[in-house]
Amino acid sequence: MERRRFKQTSPLDLRLEEQAKHLRKEAQGTPPGIEREKLIRRAKRVETAAHLQQSLTSPGLKSPT
Repeated sequence: MERRRFKQTSPLDLRLEEQAKHLRKEAQGTPPGIEREKLIRRAKRVETAAHLQQSLTSPGLKSPT
């Protein structure tokens, strides 16, 4: 069985930032409640993942010695 491979057209951190924007926009249109809070929490997690990705791929990152 062969794995399906995809060539990504944009970097991971940009895709994560776009997803976070989309989630926040969706949360704005949702009435206050549990569903809105879930969307906001998910957006925060995606933003954190984007920041981590940027930190890990930054040229200034040095390996611990």
